[in-house]
Amino acid sequence: MMPLMTPDLLFALAGFALVTVITPGPNNLMLMTSGANFGFRRSIPHMLGVGLGFPMMIVPVGLGVMQVFDAWPPSYTILKVLSVFYMLWLAWKIARAAPPDGTPDTGSSPLTFLQAAAFQWVNPKAWSMALGAITLYATGRDLAAILWVAGSYVAMGCISTTSWTLLGQQVRRLLNRPNRLRLFNWSMATLLVASLIPVLWT
Repeated sequence: MMPLMTPDLLFALAGFALVTVITPGPNNLMLMTSGANFGFRRSIPHMLGVGLGFPMMIVPVGLGVMQVFDAWPPSYTILKVLSVFYMLWLAWKIARAAPPDGTPDTGSSPLTFLQAAAFQWVNPKAWSMALGAITLYATGRDLAAILWVAGSYVAMGCISTTSWTLLGQQVRRLLNRPNRLRLFNWSMATLLVASLIPVLWT
């Protein structure tokens, strides 16, 4: 049975989790774009992939997966290369989401649960969040503390993924012309590529 956290520590953990998940980043940019292009209902698998995929990532990271990277330094470079290529592919997918004539696009679809969950492993912000949360709130690396951290991110992730997807759905009202939707998608794709700059400079 997991030991209970003190109220103060639990409140601090919840605040940390909410701030880190709700601030702009690759996940939220893609969720907003999905809401704008596909609506809330069709974006639910994408939302669940983010909201559950990241907490699922926290557990192995907390239990020592980083030791693998420390033992084999080239793995850092491999992860960085995979991050860049996958995010560039996602940016292209976002940019091409809107059909040129505004008609329904049967060839375009939101990310699936597995795609969104897998993205967490190549998302630089997700790695930063996971390491920061584990360092601050699971210093002993015991399973109970790690599960508290993961559970907090499940709860706060629900708030974040819902908010950003609904924001995108509301933005869609302003994107009632094909050229506006294309401009929005290209803007989001550009911001996603721009989020790679910290990865390339480290």
